[in-house]
Amino acid sequence: MDVSNSMLASSTDDPKGVSRLQRAKFILEKMIASMQNDKVGLIVFAGEAYTQLPITNDYLSAKMYLNSITTDMVPTQGTAIGAAIDMAVNSFNPESDFQKAIVIITDAENFEDDAQEAAKLAAKGGIQVDVIGLGTEKGAPIPVPGSPGEYFAYDNGQQVITSFDPKVAEAIAKAGNGIYINGASIHAVGELKEQLNKLSKTEYTRHGMPDNTNELYPIAVILALLLLIVDLFLPYSKIKWLTKINFFTKN
Repeated sequence: MDVSNSMLASSTDDPKGVSRLQRAKFILEKMIASMQNDKVGLIVFAGEAYTQLPITNDYLSAKMYLNSITTDMVPTQGTAIGAAIDMAVNSFNPESDFQKAIVIITDAENFEDDAQEAAKLAAKGGIQVDVIGLGTEKGAPIPVPGSPGEYFAYDNGQQVITSFDPKVAEAIAKAGNGIYINGASIHAVGELKEQLNKLSKTEYTRHGMPDNTNELYPIAVILALLLLIVDLFLPYSKIKWLTKINFFTKN
């Protein structure tokens, strides 16, 4: 997830609309809630990328970490999508046969590296890269955290406007053999679920060490049955020499 300051801007043309960050959290929360047998990890990035949550099947922890995300988590501003992709690739177990996907949620501004090349390398490694774009081409001002009504401005006083270019996001998704999804769409979550469901479900069989006791069990049962049958045909009589032995004595 992109946590650069521009993610504080409105996700719509209305400057007072839902922020891109809140919209991103909503989409991911809905996605995590629909997961059952999958694993999920979380990486945040701005000018640098950091692992917020290693890959896990603990969805409760994933939601907790997701809700705690803010734009001040990464001190360096920017949009290092390439670094985030590389970090995500390294987070996967290379020996795992399960299908893998990276979902990037960003407003795609101020690239710090070659995100398309990183996506292409991920795709070569069998990892699909999908992109959810947030923001509009018209753009919106960036509110200053903790200062209602104030917006970021340049040194000359001109207000900073952050715009989204869907062509950039589409190019990254194409390079990663994935799809681009408009994060403002009411169908965004459904589109993402449908895309991830296209990944083939890998079947696997658990192999364990053979249990020798299971192999010996039938032999023991057969032997016990044979002894019972023999016992049925033996005449019941007291053994004389045993009667002469006193096993119990009075104190």
